[in-house]
Order: sequence, then C-alpha cells, then structure tokens
Amino acid sequence: MQVQRPVVHHPQRFALLVLLALFGCGGGTGAPAEGGAEPTADPSPGEGQTLPRSIAGSAGPLSGEQINYVAGDERSVGYLAVPDGAGPFPALVIVHEWNGLVDRVRQVADDLAREGYVTLAVDLFDGRVGANPDENRALVGEVRDNPEKMIANMNSALGYLKGRADVTGRVGAMGWCFGGGIALSYGLDGDDHDATAIFYGQLVDDPTRLATLGHEVYGTFARLDQGPSPESVAAFEAALREADIANDLHVYDEVNHGFWLHVDQDPEVRSVPALDAWSRLVAYLDRTLR
Repeated sequence: MQVQRPVVHHPQRFALLVLLALFGCGGGTGAPAEGGAEPTADPSPGEGQTLPRSIAGSAGPLSGEQINYVAGDERSVGYLAVPDGAGPFPALVIVHEWNGLVDRVRQVADDLAREGYVTLAVDLFDGRVGANPDENRALVGEVRDNPEKMIANMNSALGYLKGRADVTGRVGAMGWCFGGGIALSYGLDGDDHDATAIFYGQLVDDPTRLATLGHEVYGTFARLDQGPSPESVAAFEAALREADIANDLHVYDEVNHGFWLHVDQDPEVRSVPALDAWSRLVAYLDRTLR
C-alpha cells in the first residue's frame, strides 16, 4: 500500500463516533481471511534500525514518571517519558490495549522518548487493569458507553503536552488494538493534532467521515487477523484514497493480531515484520511531527 499525496486540513466535526475493538489483544490467532487485498511481499526494514527493547521484551527499568493529566481526576494516572536534552520536542499520546495501561506500554513510551518524542501514555480505565478477557471487555464497554469521557481524557492529554515548554506544539496519537481504534476515533472527533498511527484496531470505511482527518495516517496490520481483517483494511485504504487522505498502510504476511507490541511471544516469526513496521513508524513520525 503506497503513501498517497498529502492533503490540506479539513475542519473536524465532533460526532462522537467511538471505534472500540471488543476482541482480544496481545497475540491473537485469527485464521487467514478469504479474499481481501492481494498478498504482497513484505518490505525490508530501513538500514540501521533495530527493534525497540520494549516490544522485544528486553526493556530495562522504567525511566519516566506517573502523572495526573486530567484536571480534577485523580484516578486517571498516565505515564510520561521525556527525551534527554532541552528540546523543544514533538510529542505523542499513546493509547493502551484492551487490558489497560501496563508496563509494556510504559516501556514503549520510554523507547519513543529515546527517539526524541515527549510521550504520554494515557489511562482510559480510571487506573484499573483487566486480568482476563471478561474484565477487559467490561473495561472497554465502559469507554464505549461514555465516549464523551474518552474524548475529554484524550483532549486533556493533548492539552497537557501542548502546554509544556519543551514541546514544539506538534502532537500525534497512536495506539494498539483497542487503542488503535481509539487513536482513529480521536483523529476524527478530538481536538486538532498532527498524526494518527494505528496498530490493528477497529477501522472506518466511510470516506465522508475520514475526510475530517487533516493529516496522513499510518497503519500496521496482520494478514492472519480478523480484527481487523485484510478485507477491512482494504476497505479502509480505499475510503482514505476516496477522501484524499494521505496514508502509509501495510498488511504483514505470516503474522497475527498483536504481533508488533509482543514480538517476544514469537520472535522467529514476528521480528522481521515488526522491525519493518518500526522503521515505517519512525519515518512517518519524522515527516508528520518534525
């Protein structure tokens, strides 16, 4: 899937369309879908790139800090990772999977800070973490039933980052699975920001809705996945093209749901596509936020 030409900003329309994935995250085993986009060879990673320690399962101690970023809300405790140096830096809001804000996501925030981004990992579950699929679905259901609270939480994170003296003012949103759907939903309905990066997650195939995006979209997906399926990704790409929204999307062969955030679960299969997805992400963030 090729990068489409950039477009001018479209005014956002606050419709509170929340895109919540109710399937499992973190290494699903969905069967290959029939039909959909034709398979293509996975690209090769960029030279000099290495897997982030977080997704390879080799991260060291956390180096960031917990913060309250929603005014008057002591339960939403995010995790802030800041690059070394004086800045100013671009920034990222990252959104956890369906089980909540856990250390794997905090470790990714640390790795993104090493890449030069002030990174805030948000908490959409009021400090709670699910211990099993039933608890995870219940937590996701609460967000589904109160989309205004989710948007307000994300807006608070965005406002916090834009208000920091060490942030340039350019901020992107990124998430995985549940968080991927949230990142796209926030791109459609949230306050103005500059990038949306989706790893799996529920998608939209309505060009009219997608036309409200004002920036290029990044997406990494798996062919052996049903949430979203390759057919859903193809429909998403077609809708982005019709809406004239720049995009860098790729469906990786031989991997399934959750492959990128959990490379250590099957490193022999997941390492090469995960490294390429990381190389694409680094390039995407560089051209949209720097």
